[in-house]
Formats: sequence, structure tokens, C-alpha cells
Amino acid sequence: MDEEKLTASVAGEVERVNKLVCVRPLRTRFNGEVGDVVVGRITEVQQKRWKVETNSRLDSVLLLSSVNLPGGELRRRSAEDELTMRDYLQEGDLISVSSDLTLTSNLGPFSFIAEVQSVFSDGALSLHTRSLKYGKLGQGVLVQLSPSLIKRQKTHFHNLPCGASIILGNNGFVWLYPAPGQQDEEAGGYYTSLEPVSLSDREVISRLRNCLLALGAHKVLLYDTSVLYCYESSLPHQIKDILKPEVMEEIVMVTRQKLVEQEG
Repeated sequence: MDEEKLTASVAGEVERVNKLVCVRPLRTRFNGEVGDVVVGRITEVQQKRWKVETNSRLDSVLLLSSVNLPGGELRRRSAEDELTMRDYLQEGDLISVSSDLTLTSNLGPFSFIAEVQSVFSDGALSLHTRSLKYGKLGQGVLVQLSPSLIKRQKTHFHNLPCGASIILGNNGFVWLYPAPGQQDEEAGGYYTSLEPVSLSDREVISRLRNCLLALGAHKVLLYDTSVLYCYESSLPHQIKDILKPEVMEEIVMVTRQKLVEQEG
């Protein structure tokens, strides 16, 4: 209490649930909820499970029984499956869960996308990738931002008009990759293409990466519209100049104006 007024102890976004008022800090670790889409990196292969870095306080867990087998086959996991766990995912791989995405290979370390299945009593997250559309990510760029900047939406997978696609993980890990092509369903989400990425695609992805860093630096909420407006505002500038403080401020200001006009 401060002069008969409630004052938050941290700076952040106000959230209200009926009469409950709380403030989500701008800088925080990811506190996952069931159904959240996350992009993560495999840190360790254990017995019948993988440990995953998801930007939360504790490493998340992906059980062997919670992954999709090649071809989408449904059966009990055997000792042979346990021995071949590294054929699916190994240390350094990135994973993710997608609703409409083709998994390709990587410009750096691999990555995957997954969905939060449950939350353990100590706060650790249990993940699952039980679908052909989930699994290992391939060629692309990982951008790490604050989870508080990711706007919750019905879908976090977007094919942008600029020719690239984006996955906005609820945990603050954002994955940029070339526009999807044809997916090999027999691979069960674990196929990675090593085809070279064209120069034009790499330029688009690099520009989007710098735009995300600019929006994150100025604490602008990230969703498909804000990212696209920022990309369009950055076109008069060279990719390397976007991160200059004066150029960054100009681009973000134009982006905010477009968002206000769109909402109005």
C-alpha cells in the first residue's frame, strides 16, 4: 500500500481475473500453462525421456511415450525404441509443435517445437509432440526474447507475406524459417532437409530477426501483425542498419503508429 493505493513491486503488464489483479514482469522466466506452444532445445538424453531447455526455471521433460513415432504409428514403446532415441532427438536439437508447418533443416543448431501437456508440482513442464505436425525444426534462426512480450493467440504459427514463416513460442523463443514446402509424413516430424537456403530467403529472415530485436528492445508486444508492420517499416533501411539506436527508434515509432491506426 502506498498512500492508500496499491502499487506493484515490479514493472510489467497488468492482468485481471475477476477481482484478482496481478502484474506480469517484463523480464521473467517462462511459467508454462497447459496448451502453451514452446520452442525448445534438447539438453540431455536420459532413460525414456529427453531434458529440454524452454526458458523456464527448470528443464522441461519430453517423455519417449509423448513423442510421435515415424509414420504416426501408434504402439507401446519398446526397448528398441529406447535404444534409438538419439535417432529422433539428440543434444542440441530444437523442437516445436506446429499446427501447419513443414519441418526443414537448420542454419545453426537444431531446434524443436512442442506443447505443454502438464505441469509438475515443482513447476517443471511435461511436453508432448504427439502429431505428425510436431517435431524437430530445421533450417532457420532462433531469436530469444522475454516471454512477457509474446501475445497469446489462437495460433502461434504464421506464414508471413514477405516470404518467410515464424513460430512465436509462448516461452519467448521465436523461430524464423523459409516458407514451408512439402513435408515428408513418413518421417513423423523428424525429417530435416539440408537443401541450401536461397540468398533472398536469408535476407528476409535476417531482416525479420533484426526487427524482432528492435521490437523487443522497445517492449512492443509480439504477434504476426506487429512483426509484419515492423518489417514493412524497415524496408527503406539496410538490414545491418536496423539495429542502430536512431534507426531502431524510428522503425518502432512507425510500427506503433500503424498498430494504433489498425486498432482504431
